[in-house]
Amino acid sequence: MAARVLVVHASKLGSTAEIAKTIGDVIAAAGASVDVLSVREVRSVDGYDAVILGSALYAAHWQSTAGKFLARYRAALATKALWVFSSGPLDARLAATNLPITAHALELLGGLQYRDHRTFGGKLAADAPVDPQVLKTHPVGDFRNWAAVHDWAVAIAKALSEG
Repeated sequence: MAARVLVVHASKLGSTAEIAKTIGDVIAAAGASVDVLSVREVRSVDGYDAVILGSALYAAHWQSTAGKFLARYRAALATKALWVFSSGPLDARLAATNLPITAHALELLGGLQYRDHRTFGGKLAADAPVDPQVLKTHPVGDFRNWAAVHDWAVAIAKALSEG
């Protein structure tokens, strides 16, 4: 029987949601049944074998909605295979490395065991609906490494197929 996987994201401007969708597509192509949802859309994690949670990073902090999701479903998530990812570095050099999970994300996870964490680069569009000062102080561009996203999703799919 195919694994049932929930890929859930806390995305402020859509970049993290696009990463989540790619992860979901790769895992679905490997034979799993996958739902990709915003943390705000999730009503239950029951019925899923695995959950992959991603959040955008801002000043090394996960989105508050990711924290609310973790608080709401903590007991259920403790019984599931869990993977987590962060997205956000707007720097090609940093985006090319797998930065460790931030202290804030660890605090939100509150001791939940997860199988792996990855940090992916982020994206800031020149027309992003942000404070104009952000556009003056942060590099504009897409710093996501799609090959790294794909490879991580393939590794998760392999882990799920092996049980």
